[in-house]
Amino acid sequence: MRVGLFIPCYVDQFYPGAAQATLELLEKYGVDVIYPLSQTCCGQPMANSGYESYGKDSADLFMKNFGEFEYIVAPSGSCTLHVKDHVLPKTEGSPKIFELCEFLTDILKVDQVHASFPYRVGFHSSCHGLRGLRLAKCSERMDPEFNKPLSLLNMVSNIQMVELDRKDECCGFGGTFAIAEEAISVTMGKDRIADHQRNGVEVLTGADMSCLMHMQGLLKRQKSPIKVMHIAEILNGNEVVGSTEI
Repeated sequence: MRVGLFIPCYVDQFYPGAAQATLELLEKYGVDVIYPLSQTCCGQPMANSGYESYGKDSADLFMKNFGEFEYIVAPSGSCTLHVKDHVLPKTEGSPKIFELCEFLTDILKVDQVHASFPYRVGFHSSCHGLRGLRLAKCSERMDPEFNKPLSLLNMVSNIQMVELDRKDECCGFGGTFAIAEEAISVTMGKDRIADHQRNGVEVLTGADMSCLMHMQGLLKRQKSPIKVMHIAEILNGNEVVGSTEI
């Protein structure tokens, strides 16, 4: 299977280890991964700020880079949702984009993860992935329980997944919201990491590096020992020491 790997700009610049883990993980499952070298931002920040038209050139470049692929995979729920809803044509034969965990569970049908991670892990369910891509059941819906990222983490040997008090609460990042409403964003983020701290989490993970970046910054300011890793790094068998950080 041949796929185009889309690495969001902030992952490329600040967390290249998460991108590398995504590539290595897909290759372990026999995927022929192509990384278009001229890819840039998908335009989500402009759209989130109410200036979607300013991102047209980004969208056009995205299609130039990825238009030939049947599948596109990205280690980010928010960028995946933006591309799915605002960039890709809604026509037959157009590329389909998947968040990494979604691709592993729905397309590759992964039923084994060859990794060991002997730590207490808290999983953050980011809003775009949870409520936009439906990667898991959100608490406000009366649906059957499911969680695609957690189903993969539960296949990792020796991992201890920690049950959080408020498992799908927003961290307050919200892209440009964190700039426009800094005080609210920080307060929400502190509430979110407090849940992980209360429950003895050693490693905080998630499928969206932007939310993890927000919480990692707050943890660092508190001098917390909690480490932050993208889910791809855990599924790929990466060690905690030397995990990606800004």
